[in-house]
Amino acid sequence: MIFYFSGTGNSKWAAKTLALETGDTLVSIPEVIKSDCSFTLEKDEHVGFIFPIHGWRVPNIVKEFLTKLTIKTLGEDTSHVKHYCFCLVTAGDSIGKAMERFQQQLKSVTVNDALSLKAVCSLIMPESYVGLPGMDVDTKEKELEKKELASKQLKEFSNILKQHPHKDSNQIWGWNQLIRGPIPSFFSGPVGGFFERFLITDKPFHVDSRRCVKCGICANVCPVSDIKGGLGFEPEWLHNGKCLTCFSCYHHCPHHAIEFGKRTQKKGQYFYNKLSKRN
Repeated sequence: MIFYFSGTGNSKWAAKTLALETGDTLVSIPEVIKSDCSFTLEKDEHVGFIFPIHGWRVPNIVKEFLTKLTIKTLGEDTSHVKHYCFCLVTAGDSIGKAMERFQQQLKSVTVNDALSLKAVCSLIMPESYVGLPGMDVDTKEKELEKKELASKQLKEFSNILKQHPHKDSNQIWGWNQLIRGPIPSFFSGPVGGFFERFLITDKPFHVDSRRCVKCGICANVCPVSDIKGGLGFEPEWLHNGKCLTCFSCYHHCPHHAIEFGKRTQKKGQYFYNKLSKRN
């Protein structure tokens, strides 16, 4: 079973591709987060988590899901069964120490008794964060280059997972190959804290009425239902504290009518199934 979250489609592509290779069942975290998040697995079924990195940290929706997740195992005397677990993350550049944070969060929740993290992977995917000056989507050439390399790396990771490496040891496959970038503790620490406190917010989002055609796409793609709207209505952000600042609404708007303060003016748009709008 693969649990995944995706804003602009990079992690969704990875999850769907991996599921086809491994035969795993896909579960969208945003679609089940309001349920009791209880799942029943076969005795030998493995568990995967796939999500993007937000501010060099684990997205809030994934952290919330972990606290709610409960796992039951089919069969008799399965109280001590530990399922083989893997985690794959996507990022536009580097992940800092986000995987260390995920491992720590996994250990701190009840479900850890049922899971054993054995394999990890980071894929560098096309950039989608546009919330700061100087940060924009990749050029089409760089986007295609990243996708091609990520596709090869995902195939390799799929082949590794089928072998269940380190199943009976305390080692984690791929740990030393993660793309942590320079000074990872600084970026996942103080910089990540700044992101969570000041930049993960829906307050700067607004719509340009001159360009908005009231198609409702932004409300439909929001993973946390933070946008009031739909076909025939201009979007209104609810300011309910749920926004992930994943920029899914911004990138999916067909008329580029959504802005994030003044920070996204004249910047490009990107989601996985569409080439970036930047030369």
